[in-house]
Amino acid sequence: MNILDLIGRKEELFFTDIKKNETELTDTIAKSSFLVLGGAGSIGQAVTKEIFKRNPKKLHVVDISENNMVELVRDIRSSFGYIDGDFKTFALDIGSVEYDAFIKADGKYNYVLNLSALKHVRSEKDPFTLMRMIDVNIFNTDKTIKQSIQNRSKKYFCVSTDKAANPVNMMGASKRIMEMFLMRRSQDIRISTARFANVAFSDGSLLHGFNQRIQKKQPIVAPNDVKRYFVTPQESGELCLMSTIFGENRDIFFPKLSEKLHLISFADVAVKYLQQLGYEPYLCETEEEARKLVKTLPNQKKWPCLFTGSDTTGEKDFEEFYTEREELDIERFHNLGVIKNKLKIEEEKLQLFEREIVEMRTSLAWNKDMIVDLFFKMIPDFGHKETGKYLDSKM
Repeated sequence: MNILDLIGRKEELFFTDIKKNETELTDTIAKSSFLVLGGAGSIGQAVTKEIFKRNPKKLHVVDISENNMVELVRDIRSSFGYIDGDFKTFALDIGSVEYDAFIKADGKYNYVLNLSALKHVRSEKDPFTLMRMIDVNIFNTDKTIKQSIQNRSKKYFCVSTDKAANPVNMMGASKRIMEMFLMRRSQDIRISTARFANVAFSDGSLLHGFNQRIQKKQPIVAPNDVKRYFVTPQESGELCLMSTIFGENRDIFFPKLSEKLHLISFADVAVKYLQQLGYEPYLCETEEEARKLVKTLPNQKKWPCLFTGSDTTGEKDFEEFYTEREELDIERFHNLGVIKNKLKIEEEKLQLFEREIVEMRTSLAWNKDMIVDLFFKMIPDFGHKETGKYLDSKM
């Protein structure tokens, strides 16, 4: 599968920046120790491999998914073999007492990278998953930063999202609030982050779902009115690594928009995907028609597709990596832009958020409206629109 061709590109996005800085990257990594949290997710695996192949002194990886961790190790051993340094994986929940004991037992890392997140817009469909998203994206991040400060780590990196710029969904807003919490901790440790595009074929993504649909002989479904920027898994790892090593305090790295990075619709990617596999897309009118035809069309080298408009809660009409209010440095790197943030702490808002979430969790009773109202207090221009429709109600 040629991912670059699928997303309408010929060249790797960050090749020039990586090549120009490779000596410093390699030298820094070879003498440093790393902790990667959420390291078995798609972006976590990508950045773990970028670190591993440059022979770090210590590389520990934590993730809640035992199965994905097994695959990460198999992938690394099959591609890169072994390093002289200390490479270990730990199947732990960052919010657990076992994780805290693990940090107390070791905890000495030059660089801590947090890639753990609830990333799906569909996660806002119920108040319980939404509360877990807040816990993972905001409070676990704050907790692991405090631990990094206590252990005198040199740098803390965590991944944000393009959806944090002028957010319209709860996932993007949770990451924007996370960035506000980062600002408070940046007084005590250097912190950098990254906002970037959809990672093509990342776990759980629509493109990854295309693979599942083909394997299970099911129709391909995609919105025809949603366009997104895409990066490859390797590019996501490179972006995170560049921000980790070269990001100054409070920097947010993002891919520069250029002829190399452009918007493409999910439906267009689906067509290219099927063509690469040797199938001709066959456009269906209904779910029922698509489910019926998938039993016969593939034998004719055709695949049933349902391309529809998007009307679900939280879908953003367009993607952006920064707002007009943010100061940019677009000169330092070839294809990487940097948002430069001055220290600005909104302590009253942060305390309000902590207090109200603790009250909800302690009472074991909350609803989505309560959380949405709190998000509006944190982000007054939050563009959230409730349509009452969610992705789980579609094929």
